[in-house]
Amino acid sequence: MKKTAVLALGGNAIIMAGQKGTITEQFKNTRDSLGGVVELISRGYSLAITHGNGPQVGNLLRQQEAGEKEGIAPLPLGVLNAATEGTMGYMIEQSLQNRLHLNGIDKGVITITAQVVVDKNDPSMLNPTKFVGSTYYTQIQADKLHDELGWTLKEDSGKGYRRVVPSPQPIDIIPAKAVKQLLDEGHIVITVGGGGIPIYIEDNGTYEGVDAVIDKDFASALLARMVDADLLVILTGVDKVAVNYNKPDMRELDVLTVADAKKYHAEGQFPSGSMGPKILAAIDFIEKGGQEVLITSIEHIVEAFEGKTGTRIVK
Repeated sequence: MKKTAVLALGGNAIIMAGQKGTITEQFKNTRDSLGGVVELISRGYSLAITHGNGPQVGNLLRQQEAGEKEGIAPLPLGVLNAATEGTMGYMIEQSLQNRLHLNGIDKGVITITAQVVVDKNDPSMLNPTKFVGSTYYTQIQADKLHDELGWTLKEDSGKGYRRVVPSPQPIDIIPAKAVKQLLDEGHIVITVGGGGIPIYIEDNGTYEGVDAVIDKDFASALLARMVDADLLVILTGVDKVAVNYNKPDMRELDVLTVADAKKYHAEGQFPSGSMGPKILAAIDFIEKGGQEVLITSIEHIVEAFEGKTGTRIVK
Protein backbone atom coordinates (compact mmCIF):
# COMPACT_ATOMS: atom_id res chain seq x y z
CA MET A 1 0.00 0.00 0.00
CA LYS A 2 1.32 3.45 -0.93
CA LYS A 3 2.42 5.61 1.98
CA THR A 4 2.89 9.37 1.91
CA ALA A 5 5.07 11.48 4.19
CA VAL A 6 5.75 15.19 4.55
CA LEU A 7 9.21 16.05 5.84
CA ALA A 8 9.70 19.53 7.32
CA LEU A 9 13.32 20.65 7.09
CA GLY A 10 14.37 23.58 9.28
CA GLY A 11 15.95 26.64 7.68
CA ASN A 12 18.58 26.61 10.42
CA ALA A 13 19.78 23.27 9.07
CA ILE A 14 20.78 25.04 5.84
CA ILE A 15 22.53 27.99 7.52
CA MET A 16 23.93 26.76 10.82
CA ALA A 17 24.82 28.84 13.86
CA GLY A 18 28.11 30.66 13.40
CA GLN A 19 28.12 30.43 9.60
CA LYS A 20 28.03 33.36 7.21
CA GLY A 21 25.56 31.58 4.98
CA THR A 22 27.69 31.44 1.84
CA ILE A 23 26.21 29.45 -1.01
CA THR A 24 28.98 26.89 -0.57
CA GLU A 25 28.02 26.41 3.09
CA GLN A 26 24.34 26.18 2.25
CA PHE A 27 24.83 23.58 -0.48
CA LYS A 28 27.02 21.46 1.81
CA ASN A 29 24.49 21.63 4.64
CA THR A 30 21.70 20.76 2.22
CA ARG A 31 23.60 17.72 0.95
CA ASP A 32 24.29 16.62 4.52
CA SER A 33 20.60 16.87 5.43
CA LEU A 34 19.27 14.39 2.88
CA GLY A 35 20.04 11.05 4.51
CA GLY A 36 16.57 10.85 5.99
CA VAL A 37 14.99 11.63 2.63
CA VAL A 38 16.69 8.65 1.02
CA GLU A 39 15.70 6.52 4.01
CA LEU A 40 12.02 7.45 3.63
CA ILE A 41 12.12 6.69 -0.09
CA SER A 42 13.75 3.32 0.58
CA ARG A 43 10.88 2.56 2.97
CA GLY A 44 8.37 3.10 0.17
CA TYR A 45 7.06 6.56 0.97
CA SER A 46 5.90 9.13 -1.52
CA LEU A 47 7.50 12.29 -0.23
CA ALA A 48 6.88 16.02 -0.03
CA ILE A 49 9.59 18.21 1.49
CA THR A 50 8.96 21.55 3.16
CA HIS A 51 11.58 23.84 4.64
CA GLY A 52 12.04 26.85 6.87
CA ASN A 53 13.65 30.07 5.68
CA GLY A 54 14.32 32.12 8.83
CA PRO A 55 18.03 32.85 8.31
CA GLN A 56 17.66 33.15 4.54
CA VAL A 57 14.77 35.61 4.47
CA GLY A 58 16.44 37.51 7.30
CA ASN A 59 19.53 37.95 5.12
CA LEU A 60 17.38 39.12 2.22
CA LEU A 61 15.73 41.68 4.48
CA ARG A 62 19.15 43.02 5.42
CA GLN A 63 20.02 43.26 1.74
CA GLN A 64 16.83 45.27 1.17
CA GLU A 65 17.78 47.63 3.98
CA ALA A 66 21.29 48.09 2.56
CA GLY A 67 19.98 48.60 -0.97
CA GLU A 68 17.44 51.15 0.15
CA LYS A 69 20.30 53.38 1.32
CA GLU A 70 21.54 53.30 -2.30
CA GLY A 71 18.14 54.26 -3.67
CA ILE A 72 17.05 50.73 -4.65
CA ALA A 73 13.38 50.11 -3.99
CA PRO A 74 12.93 47.34 -1.38
CA LEU A 75 10.89 44.22 -2.10
CA PRO A 76 8.02 43.34 0.25
CA LEU A 77 8.30 40.39 2.60
CA GLY A 78 5.85 38.24 0.65
CA VAL A 79 8.01 38.53 -2.46
CA LEU A 80 11.11 37.67 -0.42
CA ASN A 81 9.32 34.53 0.81
CA ALA A 82 8.74 33.61 -2.83
CA ALA A 83 12.41 34.24 -3.57
CA THR A 84 13.57 31.87 -0.84
CA GLU A 85 11.15 29.20 -2.06
CA GLY A 86 12.95 29.38 -5.39
CA THR A 87 16.56 29.59 -4.20
CA MET A 88 16.25 27.06 -1.41
CA GLY A 89 14.06 24.79 -3.52
CA TYR A 90 16.80 24.83 -6.17
CA MET A 91 19.45 23.83 -3.63
CA ILE A 92 17.37 21.02 -2.16
CA GLU A 93 16.19 19.86 -5.60
CA GLN A 94 19.63 19.65 -7.17
CA SER A 95 21.27 18.14 -4.07
CA LEU A 96 18.56 15.49 -3.86
CA GLN A 97 18.73 14.73 -7.58
CA ASN A 98 22.46 14.10 -7.21
CA ARG A 99 21.99 11.98 -4.08
CA LEU A 100 19.33 9.84 -5.76
CA HIS A 101 21.50 9.41 -8.85
CA LEU A 102 24.45 8.22 -6.78
CA ASN A 103 22.15 5.77 -4.95
CA GLY A 104 20.70 4.42 -8.18
CA ILE A 105 17.19 5.69 -7.43
CA ASP A 106 15.13 6.90 -10.39
CA LYS A 107 12.77 9.55 -9.01
CA GLY A 108 11.65 12.89 -10.36
CA VAL A 109 12.20 15.91 -8.08
CA ILE A 110 10.31 19.17 -8.58
CA THR A 111 10.02 22.47 -6.69
CA ILE A 112 6.68 24.28 -6.54
CA THR A 113 6.26 27.75 -5.08
CA ALA A 114 3.13 27.75 -2.96
CA GLN A 115 0.70 30.56 -2.30
CA VAL A 116 -0.86 29.90 1.10
CA VAL A 117 -4.18 31.48 2.01
CA VAL A 118 -4.61 33.24 5.34
CA ASP A 119 -7.57 35.10 6.80
CA LYS A 120 -7.09 38.85 6.35
CA ASN A 121 -8.99 39.24 9.65
CA ASP A 122 -6.71 36.85 11.55
CA PRO A 123 -5.95 38.41 14.98
CA SER A 124 -2.22 38.28 14.15
CA MET A 125 -2.78 40.81 11.38
CA LEU A 126 -3.65 43.43 13.99
CA ASN A 127 -1.02 42.35 16.52
CA PRO A 128 2.24 41.43 14.75
CA THR A 129 4.54 39.36 16.97
CA LYS A 130 6.88 37.45 14.62
CA PHE A 131 10.41 38.87 14.65
CA VAL A 132 12.03 39.02 11.20
CA GLY A 133 15.51 40.04 10.18
CA SER A 134 18.52 40.15 12.47
CA THR A 135 19.02 43.93 12.72
CA TYR A 136 18.46 45.66 16.06
CA TYR A 137 17.48 49.33 16.18
CA THR A 138 17.41 52.04 18.82
CA GLN A 139 14.04 53.44 19.82
CA ILE A 140 14.74 56.58 17.79
CA GLN A 141 15.55 54.48 14.70
CA ALA A 142 12.49 52.31 15.32
CA ASP A 143 10.22 55.36 15.50
CA LYS A 144 11.69 56.67 12.23
CA LEU A 145 11.20 53.32 10.45
CA HIS A 146 7.61 53.22 11.68
CA ASP A 147 6.92 56.72 10.40
CA GLU A 148 8.72 56.34 7.04
CA LEU A 149 8.03 52.70 6.12
CA GLY A 150 5.05 51.77 8.29
CA TRP A 151 6.99 49.00 10.04
CA THR A 152 5.98 47.69 13.43
CA LEU A 153 8.97 47.22 15.73
CA LYS A 154 9.11 45.76 19.23
CA GLU A 155 11.83 45.41 21.81
CA ASP A 156 13.52 42.02 21.77
CA SER A 157 15.17 40.63 24.89
CA GLY A 158 16.59 44.00 25.92
CA LYS A 159 18.89 44.04 22.88
CA GLY A 160 17.01 46.73 20.98
CA TYR A 161 14.06 46.94 18.63
CA ARG A 162 13.40 44.50 15.76
CA ARG A 163 10.80 44.44 13.06
CA VAL A 164 7.77 42.25 13.74
CA VAL A 165 5.21 41.04 11.21
CA PRO A 166 1.95 39.09 11.42
CA SER A 167 2.08 35.30 11.62
CA PRO A 168 -1.46 34.22 10.65
CA GLN A 169 -2.67 30.64 10.55
CA PRO A 170 -2.66 28.95 7.11
CA ILE A 171 -6.09 27.87 5.92
CA ASP A 172 -5.51 26.69 2.33
CA ILE A 173 -2.60 25.83 0.02
CA ILE A 174 -3.33 26.81 -3.56
CA PRO A 175 -1.25 24.13 -5.37
CA ALA A 176 -2.09 21.28 -2.94
CA LYS A 177 -4.07 19.31 -5.53
CA ALA A 178 -1.21 19.51 -8.01
CA VAL A 179 1.24 18.45 -5.30
CA LYS A 180 -0.91 15.41 -4.47
CA GLN A 181 -1.14 14.46 -8.14
CA LEU A 182 2.64 14.62 -8.50
CA LEU A 183 3.10 12.53 -5.35
CA ASP A 184 0.64 9.95 -6.65
CA GLU A 185 2.69 9.78 -9.85
CA GLY A 186 5.83 9.03 -7.84
CA HIS A 187 7.57 12.39 -7.89
CA ILE A 188 9.24 14.05 -4.90
CA VAL A 189 7.86 17.56 -4.38
CA ILE A 190 9.56 20.45 -2.58
CA THR A 191 7.01 23.09 -1.61
CA VAL A 192 5.58 25.41 1.08
CA GLY A 193 9.08 26.76 1.74
CA GLY A 194 9.20 29.14 4.69
CA GLY A 195 5.51 28.46 5.30
CA GLY A 196 4.64 29.52 1.76
CA ILE A 197 3.79 32.89 0.24
CA PRO A 198 1.05 34.50 2.36
CA ILE A 199 -2.00 35.68 0.45
CA TYR A 200 -5.61 36.47 1.22
CA ILE A 201 -8.69 36.28 -0.98
CA GLU A 202 -10.47 39.49 -1.96
CA ASP A 203 -14.27 39.71 -1.93
CA ASN A 204 -14.28 39.19 -5.72
CA GLY A 205 -12.28 35.96 -5.37
CA THR A 206 -8.92 37.31 -6.53
CA TYR A 207 -5.67 36.82 -4.62
CA GLU A 208 -3.64 39.53 -2.91
CA GLY A 209 -0.25 39.18 -1.22
CA VAL A 210 0.33 40.23 2.38
CA ASP A 211 3.45 41.05 4.39
CA ALA A 212 3.48 38.20 6.89
CA VAL A 213 5.32 35.02 7.81
CA ILE A 214 3.42 31.74 8.08
CA ASP A 215 4.81 29.25 10.58
CA LYS A 216 6.52 26.48 8.63
CA ASP A 217 5.31 23.70 10.93
CA PHE A 218 1.65 24.74 10.76
CA ALA A 219 1.90 25.02 6.96
CA SER A 220 3.59 21.61 6.79
CA ALA A 221 0.83 20.03 8.88
CA LEU A 222 -1.80 21.57 6.61
CA LEU A 223 0.00 20.28 3.52
CA ALA A 224 0.24 16.83 5.09
CA ARG A 225 -3.53 16.79 5.63
CA MET A 226 -4.28 18.06 2.14
CA VAL A 227 -2.17 15.38 0.42
CA ASP A 228 -3.50 12.62 2.73
CA ALA A 229 -0.10 11.95 4.29
CA ASP A 230 0.26 9.17 6.84
CA LEU A 231 3.40 10.58 8.45
CA LEU A 232 4.64 14.09 9.26
CA VAL A 233 8.34 14.38 10.09
CA ILE A 234 9.47 17.59 11.80
CA LEU A 235 13.23 18.07 12.00
CA THR A 236 14.54 20.33 14.73
CA GLY A 237 17.64 20.95 16.84
CA VAL A 238 17.08 18.18 19.40
CA ASP A 239 16.85 14.39 19.14
CA LYS A 240 13.71 14.12 21.26
CA VAL A 241 10.95 16.24 22.73
CA ALA A 242 11.49 16.77 26.46
CA VAL A 243 9.62 18.08 29.46
CA ASN A 244 11.39 20.27 32.02
CA TYR A 245 13.82 21.10 29.24
CA ASN A 246 17.36 22.01 30.36
CA LYS A 247 16.46 21.43 34.00
CA PRO A 248 17.94 18.81 36.37
CA ASP A 249 14.75 16.74 36.10
CA MET A 250 14.53 16.95 32.28
CA ARG A 251 12.83 13.90 30.79
CA GLU A 252 13.00 12.97 27.12
CA LEU A 253 9.92 11.39 25.57
CA ASP A 254 9.96 8.40 23.22
CA VAL A 255 6.19 8.43 22.61
CA LEU A 256 3.74 11.24 23.26
CA THR A 257 -0.02 10.90 22.93
CA VAL A 258 -2.14 13.80 21.76
CA ALA A 259 -3.77 13.96 25.19
CA ASP A 260 -0.41 14.22 26.95
CA ALA A 261 0.87 16.71 24.37
CA LYS A 262 -2.11 18.97 25.13
CA LYS A 263 -1.56 18.57 28.86
CA TYR A 264 2.13 19.44 28.70
CA HIS A 265 1.48 22.36 26.37
CA ALA A 266 -1.13 23.77 28.74
CA GLU A 267 1.45 23.52 31.53
CA GLY A 268 3.86 25.67 29.52
CA GLN A 269 6.32 22.88 28.75
CA PHE A 270 6.58 23.83 25.09
CA PRO A 271 7.33 27.56 24.61
CA SER A 272 5.93 29.39 21.61
CA GLY A 273 9.39 30.36 20.42
CA SER A 274 10.72 26.81 20.19
CA MET A 275 8.86 23.50 20.51
CA GLY A 276 5.36 24.97 20.90
CA PRO A 277 4.42 25.39 17.22
CA LYS A 278 5.76 21.92 16.41
CA ILE A 279 3.64 20.30 19.10
CA LEU A 280 0.52 22.24 18.11
CA ALA A 281 1.06 21.36 14.45
CA ALA A 282 1.48 17.70 15.39
CA ILE A 283 -1.73 17.73 17.44
CA ASP A 284 -3.66 19.36 14.61
CA PHE A 285 -2.36 16.87 12.03
CA ILE A 286 -3.27 13.80 14.08
CA GLU A 287 -6.64 15.08 15.23
CA LYS A 288 -7.63 15.72 11.62
CA GLY A 289 -6.75 12.26 10.35
CA GLY A 290 -2.96 11.87 10.36
CA GLN A 291 -1.50 8.72 11.85
CA GLU A 292 1.87 9.74 13.29
CA VAL A 293 4.29 12.62 13.75
CA LEU A 294 8.01 12.08 14.26
CA ILE A 295 10.07 14.88 15.80
CA THR A 296 13.85 14.50 15.83
CA SER A 297 17.12 16.11 14.83
CA ILE A 298 18.42 16.19 11.29
CA GLU A 299 21.66 14.55 12.43
CA HIS A 300 19.91 11.42 13.71
CA ILE A 301 16.95 11.09 11.38
CA VAL A 302 18.00 7.67 10.07
CA GLU A 303 18.32 6.36 13.63
CA ALA A 304 14.91 7.83 14.37
CA PHE A 305 13.35 5.88 11.52
CA GLU A 306 14.96 2.77 13.00
CA GLY A 307 13.29 3.50 16.33
CA LYS A 308 16.55 4.30 18.14
CA THR A 309 15.75 7.95 18.87
CA GLY A 310 13.16 10.64 18.16
CA THR A 311 9.74 11.32 19.67
CA ARG A 312 6.67 9.79 18.09
CA ILE A 313 3.38 11.61 18.60
CA VAL A 314 0.35 9.38 18.17
CA LYS A 315 -3.38 9.42 18.83
